[in-house]
Amino acid sequence: MLSNETLFFGAFTIFVIFVMLIDLGVFTKQKSHIVSFKEAGIWSAVWVALSITFYFFLKKYGYLVHDVSDMAHLQTIVEKYAQHVKLIPTDFEASLQIFQNNMALEYITGYLVEYSLSADNIFVFILIFSSFGVHEKFYKKVLIWGISGAVILRFIFIFVGAALLQKFDWIIYIFGAFLVYTGIKILFQKEEDEQIDPNNHFAVKFASKYFNVYRRNVVDHFFIYHKRYKKWYITPIFVVVIVIAFTDLIFAVDSIPAIFSITKDPYIVFFSNVFAIMGLRSMFFFLSSIMDKFHYLKPGLGILLSFIGLKMLAHPYLEAWGFKTIYSLYIIIGILAVAVLASLLFPKKEEPVKVSAK
Repeated sequence: MLSNETLFFGAFTIFVIFVMLIDLGVFTKQKSHIVSFKEAGIWSAVWVALSITFYFFLKKYGYLVHDVSDMAHLQTIVEKYAQHVKLIPTDFEASLQIFQNNMALEYITGYLVEYSLSADNIFVFILIFSSFGVHEKFYKKVLIWGISGAVILRFIFIFVGAALLQKFDWIIYIFGAFLVYTGIKILFQKEEDEQIDPNNHFAVKFASKYFNVYRRNVVDHFFIYHKRYKKWYITPIFVVVIVIAFTDLIFAVDSIPAIFSITKDPYIVFFSNVFAIMGLRSMFFFLSSIMDKFHYLKPGLGILLSFIGLKMLAHPYLEAWGFKTIYSLYIIIGILAVAVLASLLFPKKEEPVKVSAK
C-alpha cells in the first residue's frame, strides 16, 4: 500500500504536469507559434504565483509532505533533515508549526537560489537555439519538453545526492569546495569561452550513437516513421530537446548542491527546483531580449555561488553561532539586488562600430 508521503509526491507531480500541458496548449490543440512578450509575462506571473502559493501551503500543510502525524514521527524527520530546528517536546501542535515554518522558509530560499542561478541558463539556451538553427516558433515546445526531461534527471540527481549526504556527511565539504571553485570561475570567465559546437556536443553524439537521426527538420514533429526503410527516426529538433535536458543537468551540478546547503530534505530541494526551472521556460521569453542589460548579474551569481560554498564549508561553525536560514535569504536577496541595481546604474558601454576605409 502506498504511503501518504508517496501519494502527496504523486499528486504534486500530476499537478505540475497538468499545468505544463495547459501551458503547452495540449487541451486547446494550440500550434507552435512565436511567444509574445505578453504571453511570456502572463505565464511567468503564473509560475511565480504558484511558487509563492506553495510557500504558504507548506506553512499550513507541510506535514503532508512527510505524513507527520505525531510527535515521535516529527522528531524523527527533524533529526533526519532539520537538526537545527528546536521543538517543544510537550506541545506537538506548536512544534509542528515551527517545523512547517522552517520547511517553508527553506523552500522559498532554495527556490530563489535556483531561480536566480537559472537566469544564467537563458544565455546558454539562446546559444543552443542559435547553434542548431531552431526556428523561433519552436522555442516554446522544445523548452517545455527539454525542461521536462531535465526534471526527471534532476529527480534522480537530488534523491541520490540526499542519500549520499545522509550516509557520508563529508560530501558536503566537496560540494562546498566545488561551489567556491565554480563561483570564482564564473567571475573570471570570458564571454568568448561560452561557445557551443553542435557536432561535438555530448548529447548529439549520444543521440547519433543510439538512435536513428533524421537528417532534415520535420515541421512540429519529434519522431518520424520512414516508410521506405521501415524505421522510426528522431528529428533534429528532438536532438535539441535532448541537448536542453542534458545542459540543464550540467547546470544542476552547481545549483542542487547550493540548495543542499540550505536544506537536507530532498523533497524541499525537488519542489524548489521544479517550480524554478518550470518558470524558467516563461522567463526565457520574458527576459531573453533584455538580459544583456543586466551585465553584472553573471558576476553576481559567481559571488552567490561562492558565498553558498563557503557557507557549506563553514556550516559547523555557523550552526554553533546560531546562523539561521533567514540570514542566507537576506544575503542572497542582497547580492541579487546589488547586481541588478549596478547593471541599471552603470549600463554596459556599447562597442564602437568600426567603419572600414574604402
